[in-house]
Amino acid sequence: MKLVIIVLGLVFLLFSYFQFNDPDPEIWVPVYSMAALACYMAHRELWPSWVFYIMAAAYLVGAIWQWPPAFEGVFFGEIKMKSLNIELARESFGVGICTLAMVFLGWQAKVNPPTAI
Repeated sequence: MKLVIIVLGLVFLLFSYFQFNDPDPEIWVPVYSMAALACYMAHRELWPSWVFYIMAAAYLVGAIWQWPPAFEGVFFGEIKMKSLNIELARESFGVGICTLAMVFLGWQAKVNPPTAI
């Protein structure tokens, strides 16, 4: 499971890096960087499960909030978006991935709780 956590952390670092091209990187770089930090903390077994579950709840609220008024797809093959709804759907799915990852990390932390120093 440690390998899965490392891969998730690297994926979130890549997500964060790709956001520098976004029109609003000041929002999305911290969102994905926090997910990468959570993976690091899970890998090192430094946070209890409830921290990841709180993060999952916050990411879920963000994913719902970002959902577009009219879903037009995500069109991964296209460089340029045809509408704001496509951008919102992509952002919502990205935050949804963070939500699922935090639930997984919370479960992992529950199975392998952090040890006292």
